[in-house]
Amino acid sequence: MMEKLFHITEKGADLRTEMLAGLTTFMTMAYILMVNAGMFAELPGVSYYAIYIATAISAAIGTILIGLLANLPMAQASAMGSNAFFVYTVCLGFGLSYANALVMILLDGIAFILLTVTGLRRKIFEAIPASVRSAIPAGVGLFIAFIGLQNAGIVVADPETFVDLASFNLFFGSAAWSDVMPILVTLTALTAIAVMTYRGIKGAVLWGILGGTLLYYPLGVTVPGFYSDLGAALNLNPFTAFGEFGASAFGRVFTEGFDFSTYLADHNPAELALLIGTTALAFCLVDMFDTIGTLYGACARGNLLTPEGEVPNMERAMLADAVATVCGAVCGTSTVSSYVEASAGIAEGGKTGLAAMATGGLFLLAMFFSPVASLVPSCATSAALIYVGILMMDCTKKINWQNTGEAVPAFLTLAIMPMTYNISYGIAFGILSYVLIQVFAGRGKELKVGTWVIAGLFTVMFLVTH
Repeated sequence: MMEKLFHITEKGADLRTEMLAGLTTFMTMAYILMVNAGMFAELPGVSYYAIYIATAISAAIGTILIGLLANLPMAQASAMGSNAFFVYTVCLGFGLSYANALVMILLDGIAFILLTVTGLRRKIFEAIPASVRSAIPAGVGLFIAFIGLQNAGIVVADPETFVDLASFNLFFGSAAWSDVMPILVTLTALTAIAVMTYRGIKGAVLWGILGGTLLYYPLGVTVPGFYSDLGAALNLNPFTAFGEFGASAFGRVFTEGFDFSTYLADHNPAELALLIGTTALAFCLVDMFDTIGTLYGACARGNLLTPEGEVPNMERAMLADAVATVCGAVCGTSTVSSYVEASAGIAEGGKTGLAAMATGGLFLLAMFFSPVASLVPSCATSAALIYVGILMMDCTKKINWQNTGEAVPAFLTLAIMPMTYNISYGIAFGILSYVLIQVFAGRGKELKVGTWVIAGLFTVMFLVTH
């Protein structure tokens, strides 16, 4: 049956190598379970344990689907960047509730399915200027890294300059050791991740998080009152997480998501409609570019591309991504997308969807380890956020910085995102600046119809909602 499903012999693979590849991929991306849960837990009424389970289930569904449908050794989970956009912009920024924001994810997934099935996905992809497409992941990376720096306490608020570097002055009383200690843990974990990656050690991000955690608790001895509430907060029952998942996350998009009365108390229906449209579009665009780029990049590194240079079963892989995103919305988490960390499993020899099945199975098993995961401090996961942000800067090398028509839209895309705490604003500035430059340079006729439509939507968004 496995031979029929995955064509193991035909692809020159073997069972042991596929299992090892699946394990390697899981080790390199298991950090998302803790990072995603910690990020969502900042929202009112949202449980760390519930999101941990939601993240694991949606990751397992997406990963198993891409293995079965596309027969690729890829893996999927809640996308970094989209989760930050969900929490810090859509909920804490725009003022939508957690359940309201899940509606945007549901619409994103449904739209992604329709675009993939009808073939319109490629037309929308081509309507976005190439320089903006290349800059979007970098902008998201800066956004994620900025959040990590803030969560670690390295970047702090300042009344005059808005942001500043945290004080390390322990000798003259301007800094407290209780504040500096977690920062040092973050910097140590970040350095460890970088060194392990440089030396080719698999799962460097996960090992960095675990190492930071092991460093954090012994150092707690030096902070008065550090252990006072630890025992009360610790719950060793793994099934508690499943209970909280069922009570506060699963299906909440349907039971509460479509009730926008709180938002409408201060806004009119037209503003809400435009907010829903542009936010869902932003989620969809980021998801699309992230998935396409990741699939091409990972398959190219493993020599898995077709003779024509295409990703095998590309449409099926995109469909798996879209269906997983819908499942993620139902479970209570943000957009599910393919992970570039699957390249580690491919490097270990993974060639078929059997490796993805192994990774998906490990995500299901990880659900029972939520009590251990809850002990991971934010200073440890912050190191992962910063490092992932660094990795996402790689795409900027594709941008021709000597060409103003490319450089200006690309720069605005990647700069506006972290500076405004909003991914959609970055995409909007990139597209609008590109259109304006092309029009006033006398090349407006070369713009695609889709580019005009997307630019128009973002223009209306700025005029009506902000």
